[in-house]
Amino acid sequence: MHSVWRLLVLLGLLALPSALHKPHQPGLAKTHTDSKSALARIIAQGLTKHNTEGRIQNIHLLDSLNASGQMAPGMVGWLISSMSHHHHQEGSANITNAQLDYGGIRMSFHKEWFTANILLGFDIDLRLPFNNHIIKTHERMNLSVEFWLEKDEFGRRDLVIGKCHVEPRSVHTTFLTEAIPPKVNPFLRNFRDNLEKVIPHLIESQVCPLIDEILRQLDVKLLKSLMEQDIAHELNQL
Repeated sequence: MHSVWRLLVLLGLLALPSALHKPHQPGLAKTHTDSKSALARIIAQGLTKHNTEGRIQNIHLLDSLNASGQMAPGMVGWLISSMSHHHHQEGSANITNAQLDYGGIRMSFHKEWFTANILLGFDIDLRLPFNNHIIKTHERMNLSVEFWLEKDEFGRRDLVIGKCHVEPRSVHTTFLTEAIPPKVNPFLRNFRDNLEKVIPHLIESQVCPLIDEILRQLDVKLLKSLMEQDIAHELNQL
């Protein structure tokens, strides 16, 4: 079974460059990658296969903000109240244009301890219920995942996946809409501040389980070999 996994992964690596460059791939998957890391390429291939960008765009943002309790009382209700009162104009907040920088996945390491850093971003179309005005924001952030090989008492190595998280200081919100009604500025400031508190958990819940699955599908011996290749390549660049 291990030999089958090795063959499948190696075939995937051979096919990956052309797959990433196909124009029909979503988001930044079409970006040319110059990464020399085999592990980064495997992670990129797996995230593409699992339609990670589509999963992010399917997040029910308003429901998540409401359930988190982060928004001030009445703020979410103010935005979505029209939905329950059957008004002609409805408030909404939809995630669009999600992009993961597959070609920019950065790998760092210390001995057999690896960290993968993935840049991602998306837009939010915020439709105000009282005037149907759409305010667009752009969110960008960095997700980091740690993993390593750990020996048991018999000297056998097992994959351990550590912390997978969006770095809070990396989360930035930019308002792309210039003509914003002055009366909604206080709400937007509150929306931005609380959005930056909720977004890390939402992205982690979508992306981290996929990375865990991608890495655990690899045979440990193959994973160790790929790690050694990455280390050797980085040392050769010094």
